[in-house]
Amino acid sequence: MSAVIEEHHDDHDHKPTGIGRWLFSTNHKDIGTMYLWFSFTMLFIGGTLALVIRAELFQPGLQFIDPEMFNQMTTLHGLIMVFGVIMPAFVGLANWMVPLMIGAPDMALPRMNNWSFWLLPGAFGLLIASLIMSLMGMGSAPNFGWTFYAPLSTTYGPDSTDFFIFSVHMMGISSIMGAINIIATIINMRAPGMTYMKMPIFVWTWFITAYLLIAVMPVLAGVVTMMLTDRNFGTSFFSAAGGGDPVLFQHVFWFFGHPEVYIMILPSFGIISQIVPTFSRKKIFGYSSMVYATSSIAFLSFIVWAHHMFTTGMPVATELFFMYATMLIAVPTGVKVFNWVSTMWQGSLTFETPMLFAIAFIFLFTIGGFTGLMLAIVPADFQYHDTYFVVAHFHYVLVTGALYGIFAAVYFWIPKWTGNMYDESLGKWHFWVSTISVNVLFFPMHFVGLAGMPRRIPDYNMQFAEFNQIASIGAFVFGFAQLILLYNVIKTIRGKSTEKATDQVWEGAEGLEWTLPSPAPFHSFTTPPTVK
Repeated sequence: MSAVIEEHHDDHDHKPTGIGRWLFSTNHKDIGTMYLWFSFTMLFIGGTLALVIRAELFQPGLQFIDPEMFNQMTTLHGLIMVFGVIMPAFVGLANWMVPLMIGAPDMALPRMNNWSFWLLPGAFGLLIASLIMSLMGMGSAPNFGWTFYAPLSTTYGPDSTDFFIFSVHMMGISSIMGAINIIATIINMRAPGMTYMKMPIFVWTWFITAYLLIAVMPVLAGVVTMMLTDRNFGTSFFSAAGGGDPVLFQHVFWFFGHPEVYIMILPSFGIISQIVPTFSRKKIFGYSSMVYATSSIAFLSFIVWAHHMFTTGMPVATELFFMYATMLIAVPTGVKVFNWVSTMWQGSLTFETPMLFAIAFIFLFTIGGFTGLMLAIVPADFQYHDTYFVVAHFHYVLVTGALYGIFAAVYFWIPKWTGNMYDESLGKWHFWVSTISVNVLFFPMHFVGLAGMPRRIPDYNMQFAEFNQIASIGAFVFGFAQLILLYNVIKTIRGKSTEKATDQVWEGAEGLEWTLPSPAPFHSFTTPPTVK
């Protein structure tokens, strides 16, 4: 270990500066920072596409964009938010915090870490280039929805579909390399005394998430390769005319897609499990049950994929299996919610911005969980399928779930990252404006969905007008609320008008699982955390 530390010091004696520091960085903090800024940039691009969608749906008959462009907007909004915002942000948080939390000097494979980041701008450059070409009248961007079902994407997809396939391959390679790095770091580089059952819950959730990534990313690579050969090399995996089956695409896609949903929420569970004990001034309630619940969720996520496909005509026995397996996921998820609430019970609670986002996460993510249970019921799903009810469900899970977890993490850890405290009143403004507007945006979608409004349509019947107007107003307020976060983050990094962070950032939270050393410069070796 001492040799590793000495070598680490030698590497950083000659600190690269300027653009070289970022292009060639092998430092986990710099790479984590780049992931987070990339994710933030993509949040504004994907969010802008969402605002175009909501402007189009503000009232029936209103045509800002033609229906073809509307389909491109929905497709790219989904792809950018899933692969360009949520996943890179979590990888950035893992890069920053996992080595610090387990007492490692850096990630196990620092050069691969650099490569896995720099693949992402290239991948999304390809995707966004197709949209720019479409806006310039040079063909069409992908227009088949973020789930890219065959034969829409294979037989009828525009030429830019091949750009999209290459882009997905690059994202997948990046994710697999990031996951290998996290697993290697956690297994091999824990500080002496840091046993598995002493690791912070955030480290556990990422450990399990990394295994999920390695298991399902090759499945995504397989399905887009089958698309590629169907489109360009005369195969017919998904073409009934050549003896294939379009439903096969759905099976392979959702075998990747459902664990992917949990890849996007498990790190949030870990973040909330760090924040709630800190602001409750108590240890997490039921540490080992949290670890086992996370593992159970990861396992069950592999055997529920066909609940996305109840309307494709499966045998009743198969429908029953997937219905009950889906409902079973509610049990370990309920264990987690119970443990978070029990941690807060009779704690010395304070309500700084990270805790506000954590409490909102617990409440609003649970709403997403309940609507998920409704969708798991086969006869009910026949009514809900492909309506706005589904859109409401997964946005409660991904926005007030995954994205709120990321917001909470940024406020919680930015004092450690920068050495400066963020502006608490701005943080609270960001929280309240976001939380009110996000519910104004997504809650009405449950009602229009139950009334029969289909998803992914550019125009609709007059009966849905009022709820759509309300949702669109909520969307614009929520979108612009994120500028408060941007301003607060820049203000904190510059540190001109903010107070310095202390060694123990959150007062009264000493002795909780682990304590970090004082804020360290980017290229310093971090001393191992104290293991209690």
